[in-house]
Amino acid sequence: MAQPRCWAPSVKHSGTECKGHESSEPDPRKLAGCTLFITGASRGIGKAIALKAAKDGANVVIAAKTAHAHPKLPGTIYTAAEEIEAAGGKALPCIVDVRDEEQVNNAVEQAVKTFGGIDILVNNASAINLTGTLETPMKKVDLMMGVNTRGTYLASKICIPYLRKSKIAHILNLSPPLNMNPIWFKNHCAYTMAKYGMSMCVLGMAEEYKGEVAVNALWPKTAIHTAAMEMLGGSGIEKQCRTPAIMADAAYSIITKPKDFTGNFVIDEQLLKKEGIQDFSAYAVSPGHPLLPDFFLDDDPDTLTSKMEEHGASAAFKQGKEQAAPTGPVADTFKLIKVSLNEEVVMATKGIYQFELSGKNPGTWYIDLKNQSGSAGSGEPSVKADVIMSLDSADFVSMFKGTLKPTVAFMSGKLKIKGNMGLAIKLEKLMTQLSSKL
Repeated sequence: MAQPRCWAPSVKHSGTECKGHESSEPDPRKLAGCTLFITGASRGIGKAIALKAAKDGANVVIAAKTAHAHPKLPGTIYTAAEEIEAAGGKALPCIVDVRDEEQVNNAVEQAVKTFGGIDILVNNASAINLTGTLETPMKKVDLMMGVNTRGTYLASKICIPYLRKSKIAHILNLSPPLNMNPIWFKNHCAYTMAKYGMSMCVLGMAEEYKGEVAVNALWPKTAIHTAAMEMLGGSGIEKQCRTPAIMADAAYSIITKPKDFTGNFVIDEQLLKKEGIQDFSAYAVSPGHPLLPDFFLDDDPDTLTSKMEEHGASAAFKQGKEQAAPTGPVADTFKLIKVSLNEEVVMATKGIYQFELSGKNPGTWYIDLKNQSGSAGSGEPSVKADVIMSLDSADFVSMFKGTLKPTVAFMSGKLKIKGNMGLAIKLEKLMTQLSSKL
């Protein structure tokens, strides 16, 4: 027999009133009795925020699609509900696709019926696809726009009438600060637009409902280790990440502030530093390991070369029309690449790669892992490349030595990729083979 869309099997709801910020009671549990409606709370950051609130005795509506276990993404709305209740909260798991207006409406109505209202909305549900314009199918564009931008707008629109009645009245969107640096658009324009749509909801709604509902955004300083991140970054990515706990602690800080804290684009680490936290090693999956910076944050000043590349300058333009015979560390690396190529590597990869290198050893190079026993050398490949990678020549050598992970280079903006992302990931296997020889 199918489960109802909103189902709380073991909870008797007492209708505890949310104390809010205006309570004179000394109870340190700031969210005791408050009701949070969290989209995408069956796993990852959404669930971490839910568990943090549950420790205060909060009510949590788990609005997510996962009613049955996913083979690669553990956790369902029901297992999340069990964890929330075990932590001290009350849970209402609801099967919700945030793109579906009827499903969101029904879940909100059930939440109000069960808990008496809604105090906090966390727009956490998100879809990601890091591909260029020509490589992004429209069904992926529609998914990202539908979940990220439309889903956030829809959930906010439906919850606001109830939030306006609350003492707390917070909307928190898991979205980045609006950064118009073209580098954040050129490699994954559709994803950036979809995430910025969530951020524009903050910009507009914070002003529209000033004094009634606080609306803020929260974004991580570094990559956060979730099941989705593992699928995206591959095995070993967790060492370069922090746990979702840092986002949960930052979210808690935001939603327990007064309503006049609104219209802010908050970075987790910056906020927690202001709260007095100095040692962040407890949040690291592997303390002491270098961390992967997240998207949309410009920490390092851009060089003139990178600015030229962002606006279309090619390696050939920078080095002039005449190319001298290639020498140096890049040429040496390609000598070893050629020796390592064979039919087995070609059969396992089936891709042609072009490298546009800048820096001290600029030039165009290629690796053909699609034809015969493979080939590699300077210049463009004889047929169109499946993947074009742009990066500094020193970073190129470091990647093949194994001292710079391609995922780190890509996430930090050092590596720009155009073309087939699946084939780009496959190239890492060849790099692993060569790292012991370089």
